[in-house]
Amino acid sequence: MQFVLGAYSSGLTKAIAPVTEKYKVPHVEGNGAARELFTQGYRYLFAVLSTSDYYLRDAVNLAAEVAKKNGRDPKSLKIAMAFENDPFSLDVREGIVEDAKRHGMQIVVDDKLPPEINDMAATLTKVRAIKPDLLLVSGHEKGATLVVRQTAEMKIEVPIVATTHCDSAKIAESLGKMAEQVLCASQWDRKLSYKDKWFGSADDYAKLFEKEFKYPAPYQAAESTASVLVFADAFERAKSFDPGKVRDAIAATDLMTFYGPIKFDPTGKNVAKPMVLYQVQGGDYKVVAPTRWSEVSLIWPRKMPQ
Repeated sequence: MQFVLGAYSSGLTKAIAPVTEKYKVPHVEGNGAARELFTQGYRYLFAVLSTSDYYLRDAVNLAAEVAKKNGRDPKSLKIAMAFENDPFSLDVREGIVEDAKRHGMQIVVDDKLPPEINDMAATLTKVRAIKPDLLLVSGHEKGATLVVRQTAEMKIEVPIVATTHCDSAKIAESLGKMAEQVLCASQWDRKLSYKDKWFGSADDYAKLFEKEFKYPAPYQAAESTASVLVFADAFERAKSFDPGKVRDAIAATDLMTFYGPIKFDPTGKNVAKPMVLYQVQGGDYKVVAPTRWSEVSLIWPRKMPQ
């Protein structure tokens, strides 16, 4: 075993990483987003995707951007948030807390969702009373569905509502107008203007994938492919298959791909690629952030559909 290409979950990555570290095997993975993978001091583990603490940071940053544009100090913004009590969602929370602190925003609701995640009424009752500027939720597909449905049922309006997993929960398809103007985090989208020498644009990659496999390209496939490109680029620069030389070449990666920019920090995280924020507009998912890569402008403030 000289090299490991990972297209698997955080759990499997956690099991494999100590072995690759022990035997000094370069390991590039595309699907394990757990933040803790990159706090263990591993030198041979690298990931092309954004870690879980970055999933909703851009909602905070986008809110700050909108506030400044409208002549308001971001420090005056209030955040309500609710998270499932699992490692992924708690990582998402940590990222929000870090960026809220950086902007000086106030967190006014910080709830944990119950294990079954079948009711958010307690959290939303607080939201109604406090009237925050952002409502941020991470509870996987159930959490995304709940926040959309129950804000509509309880007629609770918040200028920015953002959640993880709303594309996999298919909120636009299954909840119709209730989902309008909700923000959703994603790792990648085919409409982004990223390009590389291997596939061309993000959309070129998506078209080729669909032609080959007969279904739309998910972001999991895109990030797995990007992991292969990191190795290809490292082999070319190292001019060797020696694991130590390849590891050092991977660590020095500074690469633009159809998936986005890739540059690793000393922990092995890709610090160059931002997350993408969709907003449901007209029943479709449109990229609104980061604004330099956006497909359409953010609709703000969110208004409850009639």
